[in-house]
Amino acid sequence: MAKPSPLRGRFAPSPTGPLHFGSLIAALGGFLEARSRGGEWLMRIEDVDAPRTIPGAADAILRVLARYGLDWDGPVLHQSRRTEYYQAALDRLQGAGLAYPCTCTRRELAVNPRAGDGSSIYPGHCRTGVRHPDRPQAMRLRVDDASLVFRDAIQGDYSQTLGSESGDFVIRRADGCFAYQLAVVIDDADQGITQVVRGGDLLDSTPRQIYLQQLLDLPTPEYAHLPIAVDLHGDKLSKQTGAPPLDERNPGPTLWNALRFLGQQPPPELSCAPVAEIIRWALAHWRLGSVPTVWPRRQD
Repeated sequence: MAKPSPLRGRFAPSPTGPLHFGSLIAALGGFLEARSRGGEWLMRIEDVDAPRTIPGAADAILRVLARYGLDWDGPVLHQSRRTEYYQAALDRLQGAGLAYPCTCTRRELAVNPRAGDGSSIYPGHCRTGVRHPDRPQAMRLRVDDASLVFRDAIQGDYSQTLGSESGDFVIRRADGCFAYQLAVVIDDADQGITQVVRGGDLLDSTPRQIYLQQLLDLPTPEYAHLPIAVDLHGDKLSKQTGAPPLDERNPGPTLWNALRFLGQQPPPELSCAPVAEIIRWALAHWRLGSVPTVWPRRQD
């Protein structure tokens, strides 16, 4: 009888700035779900988008995670060192007639309806040949109009019809950078990831990733999408909205607040405890079923 694959989660931050409270939610949720079930928790730096990468940000991210007691297993994987694997996947898709070049610009597509993640739903202009051969070419994945359904461990059943709700999506940009959707699928498979715990803002991207997994004969992990932390205006906490960086000097209270955000009800006295004690309590009491689907309260 074959030995089952080990349970393995991951955290995959982009080195475009410091970690904030929303980042901590994703990291902590994934860490606790993997480790509480006896699994591994791996680290990946998603630096494939070179123009947005800030020098030194990756090292700062790893330092902050260590300060918050979130230690990872194995070596850190860097996307910027893996472009040959993404190219091999693209070559396979293109050879099967599943990917094609596109010369449409964002400005031209801005008038189209938007997908759930804010990207333009592609109307298929270049499906039968590029419209402007003199322009740089992106590569898009050809999708069908079948409904893709999966079960999210927190959000429940989720379905999406790729043809009408996203359209053919970019897997390599016109500047040569590989797109998130392709890179994350290849990396999850190569790292043996069996569970993906991340922010709910990526829920809409999951059907596209599952579709790619199916086309490339790759396994599909379990998915769990956490509630999104927002600011006083109701906007998602992010680097773009000016979310403050995590406090490295006194991480305990922020860690306690993150557990509360995740529905774990830590005792009040734990907020003043050392980080190691907070993590021990969290691992002993972690319940994914207690995580809310949304978080109605705003974070200041």
